[in-house]
Amino acid sequence: MEIIQITLFIGLFLIISLAMFFRKIPALIALPVMAFLIPLIGGVSLQDTIQLVIGQGTLRLHTAYTVAFFGSMLSIFLQKTKVAENFIKIGAELAGDNPWSIAVLMLSLIALLFTTLGGLGAIIMVATIVLPIMSSIGIGQMTVIGIFLFGLSIGGILNAGNWALYINVMNLSVDEIKPFALMMFGMTFVVALIYITIQLYRDGHDLSLKKIIMKTVAIILIIGAGFLIYHSADDLFKQVFKSGLNFVGKGFKWIIGVVLSTLFIWNILRALWSKSAEERKIHWSAYLTPLIPLFLILLFRIDFIAAFITGLIYGYVATYRKGSLNLFIRSIFEGGAVVMPAIVLMFGIGMLLNAIIGPSGSWAVEHPEGWPVLNLLQPVMQSVIPHSPWAYVMIFGLAAPLALYRGPLNVWGMGYGLAAILLASGMNAGAIMGMLMAVGQVQGISDPTNTHNVWLANEMQQDVQKVLWNTIPYTWAVAILGLIVAAVWFM
Repeated sequence: MEIIQITLFIGLFLIISLAMFFRKIPALIALPVMAFLIPLIGGVSLQDTIQLVIGQGTLRLHTAYTVAFFGSMLSIFLQKTKVAENFIKIGAELAGDNPWSIAVLMLSLIALLFTTLGGLGAIIMVATIVLPIMSSIGIGQMTVIGIFLFGLSIGGILNAGNWALYINVMNLSVDEIKPFALMMFGMTFVVALIYITIQLYRDGHDLSLKKIIMKTVAIILIIGAGFLIYHSADDLFKQVFKSGLNFVGKGFKWIIGVVLSTLFIWNILRALWSKSAEERKIHWSAYLTPLIPLFLILLFRIDFIAAFITGLIYGYVATYRKGSLNLFIRSIFEGGAVVMPAIVLMFGIGMLLNAIIGPSGSWAVEHPEGWPVLNLLQPVMQSVIPHSPWAYVMIFGLAAPLALYRGPLNVWGMGYGLAAILLASGMNAGAIMGMLMAVGQVQGISDPTNTHNVWLANEMQQDVQKVLWNTIPYTWAVAILGLIVAAVWFM
């Protein structure tokens, strides 16, 4: 019976995944269908499937789509007040006619921010600023999405918050994780530069390959020299350097707080003085509206939703004129309508998560025996454990696309279960970490079931499946390179 179940499960996963991959069936339909059939094949009753998978699954990502809802309100408000339009013009004027340099700068800034930030709220917050700037200098919509996703993933590699699994479950130390993470960072950054160059050429930009190569080498040398200087310095220098940064950071935090508070009060007074004005030029302080959530979250650790609401209120006051209240209300309604396709897709993603790894919360506590689908797949996972460097690279390299659609190598799907099985089998913890981090680039950048992929594609009016097609050659290459390095170091 188990063989039949496993065969049906693999067949269903491959058929529906390929149907989505080749755009024969929309993910909006495919994900709920897959979520409904998977637990039934795994032995879950029809009642539990409807209640625990379909019913509770729609709420699993409630935080993500609530944040997306408020983020979309702010985005629409910026468009309706023409703050976004003028912001784009200013960005285009400052950027000049050098799309490659601006694209690399945006990639680097996104990566830097996401070494500390995380979550859909932060992504929406940063994207509200970055996407219009890149679009304004003629970078194609698909290229803009790809650059953002690469920057997000590159930053995530060095985000210590993402190392919790390796530290807590695999008992690896930060010193064991850091060298491989830095290697993955470097390889992914270089592949991202190649991606930018090829995509800009496809977008019709006239590029000087010689200059690009020289700039790329210079960037790599500067980053490498920075890491080398810092890591070769003695402990006293590192301590003084960190203390200095901490002091500057605290000072910057209070300066920003005072400036924002002053501007908020000033804009309220301006609104009261000129409340009857129907049309007036946008005040320079209104251009800070997209930055308000960024400062509140990054410096003051304020909740994402609260930060977006504060940004909305600030923007309303800073752009106030006669009729602003009606425009504000329309922005709220239209913001919800614009993001609704992404939210509905998140319902399906939540269902699929519950179908594969089981419901969270009280159900997981009351059922220590585990979710039937995971229990069914564990023996299959154990049978493909590699025992040599060559097998390690071949098996996980060829299987890297199984990180898509919440598959067996997806850390947000069955990946945690696979990691536990590999660890229990005696496989080197470093090799498991290397596999998850390398293959994780396929998931983090290309997976259409990522909430950030869904939101970015919706925001840029692109098909999320086309994002997969556009990025998978590069992310698969990064995964194989990472696996080769991990095999040399750990196997």
